[in-house]
Amino acid sequence: MAKKADLLAEATKLKLEVTEKNTIAEIEAAIAGAATPVVEEAPAENEETFAKSGKRSAKSAAEAEAKAEKEARKEAGDTTPQDGSEEVIKKGPKPVTRPVIERRGKSYRKVAEKVETSTLYSLKDAVKLAVETNPAKFDASVEVHVRLNVDPRQADQNIRATVSLPHGTGKTVRVAVFAPEADHKAAKEAGADVIGDETFLAQLDKEVLDFDILVATPQYMPKLGKYARLLGPRGLMPNPKSGTVATDVAKAVKEAKAGKVEYRVDKQAIVHLGIGKVSFGAEKLTENAESFFESLTSQKPSSLKGGYVKTISMSTTMGPGIKVENFVN
Repeated sequence: MAKKADLLAEATKLKLEVTEKNTIAEIEAAIAGAATPVVEEAPAENEETFAKSGKRSAKSAAEAEAKAEKEARKEAGDTTPQDGSEEVIKKGPKPVTRPVIERRGKSYRKVAEKVETSTLYSLKDAVKLAVETNPAKFDASVEVHVRLNVDPRQADQNIRATVSLPHGTGKTVRVAVFAPEADHKAAKEAGADVIGDETFLAQLDKEVLDFDILVATPQYMPKLGKYARLLGPRGLMPNPKSGTVATDVAKAVKEAKAGKVEYRVDKQAIVHLGIGKVSFGAEKLTENAESFFESLTSQKPSSLKGGYVKTISMSTTMGPGIKVENFVN
């Protein structure tokens, strides 16, 4: 008993949780365990230590590693399942895209067979072919599209001019005249459809635009300034370059009625112009086209380096495109 009392006293000093109910062997084992220092194992040299939570935890590291493996398989095109099975994921059939010509209507495909896409036609042959390849049932327009070697952002290369087509465009042109009362009689005799001064401005206030071309005298142009946002985007604002700002309004009206049209280069450096209707026939359309190209050639900028015209094409409103040989210097 004396030995057990001594052991209990020693255990109390070591603050061990033992009582008299414990046997001598249990007390000795507790004292021996308290006396032996606990040595913590140091992590291996290449072993990474992790926090309990957060981005530096073991779970976060495992997720990052799995994500990296997934990206690597994706780049390598590996579609093998990762669940241990050998089944390969089957993709659906590759979609078949039909050529553009097959998506066209029957009438278009029929006339398109007459056009050889790899051939450059002369102007006369292109006009004749355009008339023959009109798939529409109505009297379609014949259009010319010229891609220029200019930069429209440069002021001296922003092509804009007018041309009087010998046989007109085939469209009924409604001409409005905004001029002093003294010019009203001459404008009416020349064929103007709308004539006025203050009454005309009242129509513009209501945004009534029942005309295709607006002719104004220089002294009346300041009055149209407030309507620039209405007329400008529609191409109706009078401009000296287009001949719609003139002191002789009667002459300007006659030219507009006779087939004087304006053309200008767009942002893609392309000029588009309708040169007449299919009903004109090849001869009249050729003469209109020659007049247009003569005018376009005269507008070549002096600062331009290299060729002036890149490509020329022609088509009807709904017909196939016809490549024209470049005969413009």
